[in-house]
Amino acid sequence: MPTPSMEDYIEQIYLLIDQKGYARVSDIAENLSVQPSSVTKMIQKLDKDNYLIYEKYRGIVLTPKGKKIGERLVYRHELLEQFLQLIGVKKENIYADVEGIEHHLSWDSIDRIGDLVQFLEKHKETYDLFLQELHEKQEKKI
Repeated sequence: MPTPSMEDYIEQIYLLIDQKGYARVSDIAENLSVQPSSVTKMIQKLDKDNYLIYEKYRGIVLTPKGKKIGERLVYRHELLEQFLQLIGVKKENIYADVEGIEHHLSWDSIDRIGDLVQFLEKHKETYDLFLQELHEKQEKKI
């Protein structure tokens, strides 16, 4: 399994390729707020570990293994954002919170969160009760 740092790179490369059709070292560095030299070192490691294929001056291509992990990492990120939104976390806190927790949850926990989100979406009346309770709790704090 990739390390949390490796996951960040794979996720970012996957997103760039999905959005632009390609991923460049400079784009990865900008999006992750790291130096291009750090990106190059990580890309070489990811290439060695068969997550991607990197040819200097030619580009980056995810291997099937890298693409599969990239898809799963993007799913995890989007699911956690959706979950935090559903439970009433303030919009301005969601991204930082997801970044803080996404690498610390097991895939089993991620799958259970996915099940809960699906349940709440399917059972709107239950979700509405939760929102009502949340609103009443927040009103009492004021």
